[in-house]
Amino acid sequence: MNGMEHLLNPITSSPTYIRMTQQFDFTNHSHRRHNPLTNTYVLCSPHRAKRPWQGAREEVKKTNLPDYDPKCYLCPGNIRATGDVNPKFDSTFIFTNDYPAVKLDQPDYTEEEESDTLKGRLLKTEGVKGKCFVICFSPNHNLTIPIMTIKELVKVVNTWQKLYNDLQTEALSGDAPYKYLQIFENKGFAMGCSNPHPHGQAWCLDVVPTEVDHELENMGNYHRKYHSHLLGDYIKLELEEKERVVLENDSFIVVVPYWALWPFETLVMSKEHLTSTADFNEKHKTDLASILKKLTTKYDNLFNTSFPYSMGIHQAPLKCSEEEKNASWFHMHFYPPLLRSATVKKFCVGFEMLGEPQRDLTSEQAAARLIELNGDKHFME
Repeated sequence: MNGMEHLLNPITSSPTYIRMTQQFDFTNHSHRRHNPLTNTYVLCSPHRAKRPWQGAREEVKKTNLPDYDPKCYLCPGNIRATGDVNPKFDSTFIFTNDYPAVKLDQPDYTEEEESDTLKGRLLKTEGVKGKCFVICFSPNHNLTIPIMTIKELVKVVNTWQKLYNDLQTEALSGDAPYKYLQIFENKGFAMGCSNPHPHGQAWCLDVVPTEVDHELENMGNYHRKYHSHLLGDYIKLELEEKERVVLENDSFIVVVPYWALWPFETLVMSKEHLTSTADFNEKHKTDLASILKKLTTKYDNLFNTSFPYSMGIHQAPLKCSEEEKNASWFHMHFYPPLLRSATVKKFCVGFEMLGEPQRDLTSEQAAARLIELNGDKHFME
């Protein structure tokens, strides 16, 4: 408004004008950032980070765990809730989830032909079939990713790759209706993980989940418009600007994405166009294990605590068109909730539930905090 800001006088209700002489400051002024992967926006309010905290401070959970817990249903040789007995495994161990979110042995759902009715328009349903797995990273009850060895972590990556390859073989042969494999880990009580034994999950569905579907659609649209890959271009930009790059090695890069929602959210991306773990060679697997160990070590060192997060792999569908495969680019999302300390976390409530996601700490400020932390030595060492 020609350098003038229009305000309403709270006493007279008459308009008051204040001349704006400041230049826009990304570390002090509110703005929105676009997420090209999901075509959504995040509201950034960096000035709010200066306000005093009077909210809840949760109790820090002690992490002095034994190597083996006889009551843990994921430890070697123990009985699980369903009565099955774990083998005495000495490495990464995978088994079918005893309480799966989806299953194969159910009837097909046939929607009634009522497309011209209100029910047909508004109450849409699809049946979903699939299979769920639990992946124990280690036989040791107290080993999390940052304190595992590179050799141990390579075994985890090998397990991810083998599971993807095996399920893709079933999908392409027609032996199973699988279309997408979502591998993820919920770490810590703050993320709803009730069992501290280091483990992740893998849900294999006969559909592509919504979040992944949005990413594939937007990456495909970007390629059709610019004739290059969205994440390939983004990696090039981040390496040029250097502001948000937390870690990199020969094969992978870790950034706090420009559009991050969670306070210390990171995005791990393959530097070259790898569509899935199926494209990994031994160098890729070792480099991924190495960078995951460094990143999670930095997380733990940030607040001197076993840092909670939700992590997930996004990659090519098991069964897809050539266009969908080319639009895919292997990457991993880390969504950690901790904001100010080990006892203060971010909640997505209020405006974020009703309007759009919002954050106080900018991506650049978060990246600066993570960059300065040691990724080679854990705070407990």
